[in-house]
Amino acid sequence: MRDQEPAPLDAERRLSTKEAAELLGVKPETVYAYVSRGQLSSRRVSGGRGSTFDAREVEALARRNRRESTGGSGSGGELSVRTRITLIESDRYFFRGVDAVDLAARHTYEEVAEWLWTGRMLPGIMFTAPAASVAVARRAVDALPEHAAPTDLLRVATIAAATADPLRFDLSEEAVLGTARTLIPTLVAALPPAGHHRRDEGPMAHRLWTRLSVRKDPDEASLRALDAALALLVDHDLAASTLAVRVAASARAHPYAAVSAGLGVIEGPLHGAASGHAHRLLQDVLDQGDAGPVIADELRAGRRVPGLGHRLYPGEDPRARALFALLEQIPRAEPALLAARDIVETTARHAPLHANVDLALAVLTASCGMAPTAGETIFAVARTAGWIAHALEEYGERPLRMRPSGLYAGPKPPQPLPE
Repeated sequence: MRDQEPAPLDAERRLSTKEAAELLGVKPETVYAYVSRGQLSSRRVSGGRGSTFDAREVEALARRNRRESTGGSGSGGELSVRTRITLIESDRYFFRGVDAVDLAARHTYEEVAEWLWTGRMLPGIMFTAPAASVAVARRAVDALPEHAAPTDLLRVATIAAATADPLRFDLSEEAVLGTARTLIPTLVAALPPAGHHRRDEGPMAHRLWTRLSVRKDPDEASLRALDAALALLVDHDLAASTLAVRVAASARAHPYAAVSAGLGVIEGPLHGAASGHAHRLLQDVLDQGDAGPVIADELRAGRRVPGLGHRLYPGEDPRARALFALLEQIPRAEPALLAARDIVETTARHAPLHANVDLALAVLTASCGMAPTAGETIFAVARTAGWIAHALEEYGERPLRMRPSGLYAGPKPPQPLPE
């Protein structure tokens, strides 16, 4: 049954906070968030506490929210979601209005994540995982077969961590932020070591390195490149996995369940797993010493050359440009960088496409002793922070607003019962 439009309100009537919240389908705190954003005006109750709101303003905002949540805002049928997190335009992208590349160049992954969640910069912040959460997540991950993919490990670790958190159903901002700051380090801590050691302290990039690279003592430039990759990949507007997270949050799924929804989507070859395909392509070029025959094989098989082009960036992918610049400071990355350049130049003979972040991730993983699937792990760990930011934002909106209507195209009913 479709939601019915509410009857028009008395234009002279003032609404209490509770009434405004009910009409908008949000929590009372969100009503005041609308005021702080300039979307509603309020008037203090004379001689008392609380505020009142213009009925016409509230009704207009409710109508606008309904239009936006069903894609009816001039988007040509595509779903449009109002967000204050990430903007992508003119081959650049911004986190809360600040250039994301500049943030990644000057701040750690944890600092960028905190900025994304709260709009506050907390220099030096590092996330820590509760011992109980890590223990249950590691037991669950250790029970998986050896051939389990990175997203399998992270999904299982997320579900296991949820079972160790009796407060996971608390969707208040403070509780969700607490979950975010412990879930990410728990996921990293649950991953098995790539070599013979495991690091569980220090910046997240340092801990993650021991899960991805067989090289025990990384140089500072390599660690910086990994940390920047995490920071650059924190969010990218409404990517497919992020939309899945917002749908889950719209149904008021707890943060662990929302992150699990994102991990379920990220495994697709057109999303988080794309860097693995780029890594294998890059490795083939390194092995053969020439991109020509490798690209020819890809095109002959009718496959799209991985690591090239991005529909949101007509020009260069700013994430790739920033990561390549850092990789150029790592001497052992030079062969992989030259191979990546060969791929771009060879493909440009028939399609003028720029390298995207998947190819840059492939150079990082191929030159740092990491498996082809390492880029997928980096992507998933990084994006968990963005998913939490979007879940937080969605918790402040009307529940179940992401409920598009199906356009039925089957046989016209009533049809006879099947024999």
